Amino acid sequence: MKQNCNVPAFLNKLWTLVEDGSTDDLICWSQNGTCFQVSNERKFAKEILPLYFKHNNMASFIRQLNMYGFHKVVHVDVGLPREELIEFQHPHFSRGEPQLLENIKRKELTSVSVNRGDDVKQRQQEMTRILSDVCQVMGRQDLANDKFLTMKRQNEMLWKEVSALRQKHLQQHKIIRKVIHFIATMFQTNCV
Repeated sequence: MKQNCNVPAFLNKLWTLVEDGSTDDLICWSQNGTCFQVSNERKFAKEILPLYFKHNNMASFIRQLNMYGFHKVVHVDVGLPREELIEFQHPHFSRGEPQLLENIKRKELTSVSVNRGDDVKQRQQEMTRILSDVCQVMGRQDLANDKFLTMKRQNEMLWKEVSALRQKHLQQHKIIRKVIHFIATMFQTNCV
């Protein structure tokens, strides 16, 4: 990508880094292209960061991302975090749309109270999104529990039916034995 002078150097470098196919094993676009993924943070920080930035500190890289409004993507529906894979997202950072980079602005550090207000608002939005995700997971869990209980009831009914059929089978077997015994007795009496 041609460097855009209206875009901060960090964002230009980040775009180039994510677009670079030779680093896809450590940093690449997500499948849908709305966020980028970093796998194996240690190796990424040690081998890739120094090639583009003046450090190899993953925490500093993440702080820079946060300063530009990138958010870590949380996969609640998966249950457990994906091992060694983190994703970051920004509404103006999408595959195939470098022109959107101009819309990404660094957060201003005007006053501590404004930043705290922004942080509180941002945390509230994040909490709202997390609670929404948790509610969705709980809804799915409730559906799974309902299905499990239905299957459990059906299983119990089937076992009762099997038990009743066994009893009927045993009774029929006894009756057949009595009939055979009766016929054998009758046959023996008629023969004598």
